[in-house]
Amino acid sequence: MKHRSVYRLKLAVCMLLTATGGVKAQELVPYKNPDLPVEVRVKDLLQRMTLEEKVDQLNMKSLNALQTDNAGQVTDSSLVRLFQGRSIGCLESPFVEHHKVALYAEAADHYLRTQTRLGIPAIQIAECLHGQMALGTTIFPQAIGLGSTWNPELIRQMASAIAAEASLLGVDQALSPLFDLARDPRYGRVEECYGEDPWLVKEMGVAFVTGMQGEASQTRSGIAEGKLACTAKHFVAYSVPEAGINLAPSLVGERTLRELHFVPFKAAVQEANVYSLMPGYHEVDGIPVHASHWLLTDVLRKEWGFGGYVFSDYGAVGMLDNFHYTAADPSESAVQALTAGVDLEAPGSYAYGHLENLVREGKVPEALVDSAVVRILRVKFKLGLFERSFHYSEKKAKAVVHRQEHVDLAQRIAEESVVLLKNQDRTLPLVRNRLKRIAVIGPNADKVQFGDYSITKNNDYGVTVLEGIRRYAGKEVEVSYAEGCGITSLSKDGFAEAARLARESDVVVLVLGGTSVIYSGIGWGDANSKEVNTCGEGYDRNELNFPGVCL
Repeated sequence: MKHRSVYRLKLAVCMLLTATGGVKAQELVPYKNPDLPVEVRVKDLLQRMTLEEKVDQLNMKSLNALQTDNAGQVTDSSLVRLFQGRSIGCLESPFVEHHKVALYAEAADHYLRTQTRLGIPAIQIAECLHGQMALGTTIFPQAIGLGSTWNPELIRQMASAIAAEASLLGVDQALSPLFDLARDPRYGRVEECYGEDPWLVKEMGVAFVTGMQGEASQTRSGIAEGKLACTAKHFVAYSVPEAGINLAPSLVGERTLRELHFVPFKAAVQEANVYSLMPGYHEVDGIPVHASHWLLTDVLRKEWGFGGYVFSDYGAVGMLDNFHYTAADPSESAVQALTAGVDLEAPGSYAYGHLENLVREGKVPEALVDSAVVRILRVKFKLGLFERSFHYSEKKAKAVVHRQEHVDLAQRIAEESVVLLKNQDRTLPLVRNRLKRIAVIGPNADKVQFGDYSITKNNDYGVTVLEGIRRYAGKEVEVSYAEGCGITSLSKDGFAEAARLARESDVVVLVLGGTSVIYSGIGWGDANSKEVNTCGEGYDRNELNFPGVCL
């Protein structure tokens, strides 16, 4: 209690000096002085922190816990319940309307700056695989489509557009892009990958990071306003699990790692200067990546010189004791992960919440905690969080979020991503003035499919194939539609109608395929989904035919 009282006294003195003489305050509190080098500020702040405050920096909370009153403002009581007067390493952006994301972000940022002892702001993270996961932002084509453009410049422009939108909503870091190689088509997350070739994935991934963070020559000193930190994932060989099953072990040796899977990640670190990295849930050669000192420290930091911080995949640290069984309990999971090189545990403090006691019991050196805290604080300073408090501007957001320029870019990327497998008898392109009737048939003809890690599947937020054809064909061409069958249904009741329309039309546009889970938490699938999802995180396949009924 005496220790805390001394700190409160010092804080009061600093606040008084700030009000009466800013220069003296900066001299007394170096970590708040933007003119000092980042490393000096980090060192100064670290030595002021209690062990409890250090451990808080290694954890994350979700803005989903906040509540609003009848006027739509975030309540003080929900802020107090969430933070309890303590800072935190990261904040999770909620999957809600984009203006609500900004509202929550502004309230949380203000609280952390003014109602915590040291005023340490948090890094707000968001899913930004192909657009920020917030309703109303621009949705771009899925990653496998991005890779099919073979156009890194388009991906750079897209990432820059995503950063421009998300940064206006309080986001600081994107949990993207993926540097996984799509080498097993049964694996449900193939759509989130750029492709199977390490060079293609490297080029596309580096372009994404450069567009979102800025040029590496600049980001080595800091991130510019309007840009986001990136997270390279999922380190490493996550996309080649046994039998294509998500979370299954990846049985690859060092030569395969170095010749294939290391290639894009190494470029992300050394060429693009990525700020964060996320390990995969899986094991590599029998060792869970979240407990692999060789991968996360020897290779990543010592060999490649990675200077950012390692952000755990959601629930992955806990999986060391409840899935991989390399640890006996949450405390041992914390020891394994922190020792290996995992700096921050997401989504909560299942394991890292025990670190304070582990240090006091002599089971974890405080220096190990300090190393992780330093890496997170370094990123916070480089992001400019201590200088730039977040204030939502509805006017700026309306001018940037989902603006026509971004929509046009999304369309251009979609057009360049089209892959034509065969054009028998030169059927394509269709000539509009030679057609009288077009039949659009198939379970995906009148459904938008944005892909995994999208905020919605609602047709109100996209243009279906059917609607697009009708717009293009105009009044001169009759466009008929038949669903034919469901995506996964075994009913053939709609076959006759579809066949009739096909016979009566000049051409048939058949739209088949599956449907992706929108988002699925920590990899187990979305139990609340009203649709039967066929791919995406947690939805792997044992065969590659179309799902559902067939003739």
